[in-house]
Amino acid sequence: MKTLVLFYSTYGHIYKMAEAIAEGARQVAGNEVVIKRVPETLPPALLDQIGATQAQKAFEHIPVATPNELVEYDNIIFGTPTRYGNLCGQMQAFMDSTGGLWAKGALVGKVGSVFVSTATQHGGQETTIRSFHTELLHHGFVIVGLPYAWQGQMGHEEVTGGTPYGASTVAGGQGERQPSANELEGARFQGQHTSEIARKLVA
Repeated sequence: MKTLVLFYSTYGHIYKMAEAIAEGARQVAGNEVVIKRVPETLPPALLDQIGATQAQKAFEHIPVATPNELVEYDNIIFGTPTRYGNLCGQMQAFMDSTGGLWAKGALVGKVGSVFVSTATQHGGQETTIRSFHTELLHHGFVIVGLPYAWQGQMGHEEVTGGTPYGASTVAGGQGERQPSANELEGARFQGQHTSEIARKLVA
């Protein structure tokens, strides 16, 4: 079985969550886990202006995916920051380029899952995941979320991401907050849980 963790990250928050997702996915025996990123669409000058260039050096070693390779995986877990309650432009551009796969039904029956980040607690985590789910349903994915079996989303002792739709993190208005231990644990749970479901379907 093969799992792809596919992400876009501006300042590294989603990259850290992607690493945790992959860590959880690797707990499933026989699961080959690959981490890739979608192409950047912003010009270098703008990335410099918003302070993203330096942050992105932390994951510049991660290879860039192409749409056609999605067919190689049984399980694809997508990570995106939120933009006004929806996917970021880079991830949307990648998904927009999968029309040829949609026309052939090439992704029907694969397992799909989503994790996100937002600047604020109520910045659109759930709407972004649900919006992404719509696109995955058009492709015929079997969608897996983050069930309440992961008790980390039940507490209220601290500010934390984590929704029944998928793992999430709160980055802060200036990106000053990094994923917490609880948020990373939710990501690991989702990676393992999604891969366990995929294993059952592949078998």
